[in-house]
Amino acid sequence: MSISNEFELMGMKKASEAVALTLKEMSSYAQPGMSTKQLDNYGAKILSDFGAHSAPYLTYDFPGFTCISINNEFCHGIPSDKRILKEGDLVNIDVSAELNGFWSDNGNSFVLGEDINRHQNLVDASKQILHKAINHIKGGIRISDIGYLIETEAKKRGYKVIKNLTGHGIGRSLHEEPGEIANYRDRFNLTRFKKNSVVAIETFISTTSTYAETLEDGWTMAGNKGGFMAQHEHTIIVTDGIPVILTEMNDIWN
Repeated sequence: MSISNEFELMGMKKASEAVALTLKEMSSYAQPGMSTKQLDNYGAKILSDFGAHSAPYLTYDFPGFTCISINNEFCHGIPSDKRILKEGDLVNIDVSAELNGFWSDNGNSFVLGEDINRHQNLVDASKQILHKAINHIKGGIRISDIGYLIETEAKKRGYKVIKNLTGHGIGRSLHEEPGEIANYRDRFNLTRFKKNSVVAIETFISTTSTYAETLEDGWTMAGNKGGFMAQHEHTIIVTDGIPVILTEMNDIWN
């Protein structure tokens, strides 16, 4: 969507506050010995307290309120009573929701407890790359140029990017135009960022794989060549300068 008045701005701010604080609280609440369903239920309660509704549940009838992916799972992990968090797990939580007709989206990958499996460098790379990418976005910039920046920064650090997972426009629905904000230079995408537009910017930084494939459960995605992936995501408003980060209070950079 494009922000055209104060009502739309306030609507996006409130929806973004709901998803950002839910993500922040879920990330803090996670601990070894907890099931991913417990963690999901905790997030669902926070969203409900805001009056917000889970976007994947509303849009796709996803079997959970948030997506929680562990270790070799890249994204869209289904919360389960049987999936128990362990020390050193690479955890990804993606929270998106609708509130009063406005939609917002954010995500966070983090190491649970001590970094015994050495995932922290991957997590840090994803955070740093997202920060740099967002600070280069403004009206008139080619979307493909931001994709090139993300891929170049990943390669500098010895990582790859997932090419079939992308950021996207958002606002009045979960996915809007521009439909794909890729993590690499898509030479066929001539679209430019537009001032006042709302977009969800995501990094998909990988150790080994370049494509994500859907597993047998029909939802969870993992790498075509295995390995691990870190994802961080903010919903932003594009401006003539530094974007407005609507989900900044999720503290994923802290």
